[in-house]
Amino acid sequence: MLFHRLRRDSLADMPAFETARLSIVALGPADAEALRRLTDDPAITGAVDFLPAPFTLRDAQDLIGSARHGRDRFLGAWAREGRGLVGVVGAHLRGEGAIEVGYWVGGAARGRGFGAEAVAGTLALLARRFPGRSIVAECRPGNVASWGLLHKLGFHDTGEDGHRPGRRVLVRDQGPR
Repeated sequence: MLFHRLRRDSLADMPAFETARLSIVALGPADAEALRRLTDDPAITGAVDFLPAPFTLRDAQDLIGSARHGRDRFLGAWAREGRGLVGVVGAHLRGEGAIEVGYWVGGAARGRGFGAEAVAGTLALLARRFPGRSIVAECRPGNVASWGLLHKLGFHDTGEDGHRPGRRVLVRDQGPR
C-alpha cells in the first residue's frame, strides 16, 4: 500500500510521451545546457518569477535537480524534426488536492503552437495519473498569449489572486479533453 501511495503522489516517474510534433520527456542532467540556452532569454526570465537572469548552467542544473523529491517535475518539449528543445512544461504537486502547471517556450518556437501542444499533452497525462486532483495554473491577465492558451485548454479564472505577484489562479474544467 505504501508503494501505491508514493507512486500516486509523486511526479518522479512521469513517463515520456509524444505528440504530433514533440517528444515530451522529463529533463535530466544531460539536458542542462539545452535548458540554459532556451531559458536564458529576458522574455522568459522576466515572465517566470522563479527564474534568475541571467539563467546559468548552474541554474539549469538546480532546476532539473529540484525533481528529486517528486513534488516538482520539469518536462522538456523536444521538436521531433531537429529543432531541439523548444519549450518546458512544469508540473508541481500542491497540497493534497491540486497540481499546478506552468510552461515557457523559446523565442524561435513561439507562436507556432508548440506550447499548446506540449501543455495539452501534459494535461492529458496528469488527468489520467491524478484523477482526484484539480489542475491549476497561475497567469498574469496581461499575458494575453498565455491567458488565451490556458482558456483554450479548458481553464477558467477563479477570481483568486495567485501566490506570485500580479497573477490570477485558473483551474481546469473537469471533463474529457
